[in-house]
Amino acid sequence: MLLTVADVLATPVVQAGHPEVISAANLDRAVRWVHVSDLAEIADVLVGAELILTTGQALAAPAPDRIRYLRSLADAGVAGLIVELGSYVRELGPAVADTARALGLPVIALHRVTRFVEITEAVHREIVADQYAELEFARTVHETFTELSVRRAALTEIVRTAASMLDASVVLEDLAHRVLAATARHISSSALLDNWESVSRLLPEGDDVVAVGPHTQRWGRLILRSERVHIPRARMVLERAAQTLTLHRMIDKDRFGLHRRAQTGLIADLVDGRVADERDAQARAAALGLTRRARYVPLAVAIEADVDPDPVAAQRHSTAVVEAVTHGLGLVNASALSSAEHRADTARIDQRGAALGSGERVAIVLALTRDRDVDDQLDSVCAAVLTEVRRVDGVRRAVVGVGIDSESLLDTARQLGAAADIAAVARSLRADHERKFFRSADIHLRGLVSLIRDEPGVQSFAETELSALLRYDIRHAADLTGTLRRFLDLAGNKTELAKTLAISRPTLYDRLARIERILAVDLDDGESRTSLHTALLIRELSGADKT
Repeated sequence: MLLTVADVLATPVVQAGHPEVISAANLDRAVRWVHVSDLAEIADVLVGAELILTTGQALAAPAPDRIRYLRSLADAGVAGLIVELGSYVRELGPAVADTARALGLPVIALHRVTRFVEITEAVHREIVADQYAELEFARTVHETFTELSVRRAALTEIVRTAASMLDASVVLEDLAHRVLAATARHISSSALLDNWESVSRLLPEGDDVVAVGPHTQRWGRLILRSERVHIPRARMVLERAAQTLTLHRMIDKDRFGLHRRAQTGLIADLVDGRVADERDAQARAAALGLTRRARYVPLAVAIEADVDPDPVAAQRHSTAVVEAVTHGLGLVNASALSSAEHRADTARIDQRGAALGSGERVAIVLALTRDRDVDDQLDSVCAAVLTEVRRVDGVRRAVVGVGIDSESLLDTARQLGAAADIAAVARSLRADHERKFFRSADIHLRGLVSLIRDEPGVQSFAETELSALLRYDIRHAADLTGTLRRFLDLAGNKTELAKTLAISRPTLYDRLARIERILAVDLDDGESRTSLHTALLIRELSGADKT
């Protein structure tokens, strides 16, 4: 950053000359160079922003010539004038002071003889060092954003990097003035983003606002929110960041849309604890369009769909699912944030090892009106969302899990995991197209088992309960395990079980007796039935039971 006239005035070498400020106008002017001259016509060889050092020969002339001299310096755009008194003039007088102030020209008088070479050396050393620093800064900016472009960094990282380089708040918004990414510095996120749309619309175009996107297809603005940043540096960083953002979108083709991507990023920040202040959370959410002062409800839409081995096709399908969810929310004018996740790890496999279906999940933070019944509003929203999702090609089943609602956005975000667990369990239940959504109370024991099914102790319990029967079935090519499962599903109704299996009652009794002998249990005992049913659920939910 260039020295100002005030900076030069504060240097020890100038202070040694006992300076007196004759005209304090524009002491904050930048000094590009220092020039020593007593010529009255020096303005003819100046280009601007020079600090003139003189012994005052031109100011010893008659008053009209002195005024003409000062006016020529002001017209040439000099940074200021330093006059050493004694050689030609002992004082500058009121005429010089009044004229300089009227012209906005800083003038300083030195009352002691000063070696001008020491002033020029000191100032030029700082100027050269500053120019080197600017070159280094430009190189750092270029290398940093080039690296971000090469590895296709996320929008949030690009904005965060720009804010870090400038040590100031930076906001990326779309053309509707919705915040896509923001990093707050020296201010809270809530203060930065409060009432953002109105604030943004009133911002004047300037060096701290840079358009983002190709010239003919602008899609956003990058905005610096600080008044203490060096403007040339700020402009350099913002423009380079805007280029990186533009390239990022051109390469990525914006599969999920910038606004949805921003919602996904915010939900991830809330869930992972990167946003810890409720006001900041609500400010960022409001900047993305989520209603304030609402009842927030965590939802998870669990979707079972046909597997496509082509990753591009799978990505298109995920996009279609998200668009369906968004469209469903829009149909009922619901205010929400959503985030999609393709979950290939939940694919079910048949006995031949073939994929039966993959799981996709969409997390939703829904803002509901406080003065209306939550379940009534959920019925409307979930019905619309499920209707649209089920229309997507390849979708076999979709269910909605609902966590605990709250007036706190942070608490609601923490419940998204629980909503996802509920939805995953609900998806494994028998299809019930009448039910719009599931809460934890709706999934009973299956829900508890789903949450703990991967624990080693739980798996060990299931093996202990069933291993003898499973080994028997393998050795004798039987299916007593299937008989046991149907017996427990029918709550021990033997008459109905015989009809279901299409066997005689004596044959059924024989099978049940064999099961009791093999497992050393009494199937009329309630606790034994509960233990065996739980063990079978563990196997089913762990994917071990594929029959």
